[in-house]
Amino acid sequence: MFKKNKNKQVKPAAAAKKPRVDASLNRKLKIAGDVYFSGILHVECTVEGDLISDDENSTLILSDAGHIKGSVKAANVMVNGRIDGNVLANNKVELYEKSRINGDLHYNLLEMAAGSGVNGKLVHHELVSYNPNNTISAEAASIAAEGKVSVK
Repeated sequence: MFKKNKNKQVKPAAAAKKPRVDASLNRKLKIAGDVYFSGILHVECTVEGDLISDDENSTLILSDAGHIKGSVKAANVMVNGRIDGNVLANNKVELYEKSRINGDLHYNLLEMAAGSGVNGKLVHHELVSYNPNNTISAEAASIAAEGKVSVK
C-alpha cells in the first residue's frame, strides 16, 4: 500500500532558497580601495572603500561579520552587518536583525527586521520605467522623487 521510492531525492528547503553567489570575500580579508562588481557579491570582511555595481541585476550580500567603510551602489542590497556610508539601491534593500547603516539609504523597496538600524535619511525612489510618451528627464524624475517638485 505504501511504497518508498528509493530513487527520489528531496532537496532541503534552505538549499533551494540560497542564492547563487558569483564572488565571495571571506572573513580573513581586509580590502582598502573601491570594489566594482556584477552579479551577486557576498562580503564577510572589512572593506574600506566603495562597493559599486552598474549591473541592473546585481546583489550585495553583507554578512553579520562584514563591515563596509564607504558607500554602496547596487540594484539589490541585503545587509546583516555594518555600513558606514550611503546606500543607493535601485531595487530592493533587506535589513536583517544585526544590520546597522550609518548614512542615507536610497531604495525602491525596503524590508526591515526588528533590531535593524539606520542612522540617516530613508529616501524612497520609484523605479522609472521607459515610456516613449514620458518627456521628463532622469534628473527631473530624481528631484520629483525627493518631493521637491511635482511633475505633471
